[in-house]
Amino acid sequence: MLLLSLLLLGLPDITTTQEGHMKDYKYGYQGSELYDKKPFCSWTCLLFTLQWPGGFCQSLNEETLCTIPESIDTWTIHGLWPLRVLSCCNCWPMFLSDVQELQVELTERWPSLVKTKSSFHFWRDEWHRHGACAACVEGMNSPLRYFQICLRLRGQFDVYRLLEDAGITPSCERPYKVAEVHSVLALFLGDKHEIQCVTDDQGREVWFQVKIPLSRNLTLGCDHHGDAGSDPGWSLSPGHPCPPQVPFYYYPIDHQHPQQPCG
Repeated sequence: MLLLSLLLLGLPDITTTQEGHMKDYKYGYQGSELYDKKPFCSWTCLLFTLQWPGGFCQSLNEETLCTIPESIDTWTIHGLWPLRVLSCCNCWPMFLSDVQELQVELTERWPSLVKTKSSFHFWRDEWHRHGACAACVEGMNSPLRYFQICLRLRGQFDVYRLLEDAGITPSCERPYKVAEVHSVLALFLGDKHEIQCVTDDQGREVWFQVKIPLSRNLTLGCDHHGDAGSDPGWSLSPGHPCPPQVPFYYYPIDHQHPQQPCG
């Protein structure tokens, strides 16, 4: 009996431990200094990536896959991706309840544009592939905080308005050059942002994405050059840098015919 009592005294308080884990899960890891030492925390730059629905649909091979909700008429979030990360920790699952309070805004700002994937599955995939690595930073160390930051960045970078104010609007007839668009966006997105295109079925370059490099503290202009090759968020993207000497199109959004907005 004495031996059993001594053993019990040496055991941790199971209830307290479980409560601690639940607190970490809901509000973020408290022992961030340990989390930072993991291999997937070695990154120094992130890419905040916005996609243009009118161009995104051109990146899909099957015409019937693309869908643009009627409420979507502007740039949407593709993701926030730490660079130089081969894989993230798969130890942190995500549930809809984690972002329940953000669901309305996420649906508007970060919708799935693919019929076979719900918006929640899109968010969950982004969390598992990228968010769990971003969680090395205290301000993003839970699904809720990560998606809050992404929504805040989307509000900060209103690409549509910036372009519209400069007379750059979606068009089936008027192509644009990288230099003129870059000069407009550089004032607000930093000089290191990248304008990405896809090639449509007529061989035209079509703008579908812009990537904005950020440092760990979310300031503009992190030098990510040389990091792209080892980053899944970069290398698996269907786009490519828009050719500097070839004009590209900024297709309008067509909700009824998302992959054929210009007929």
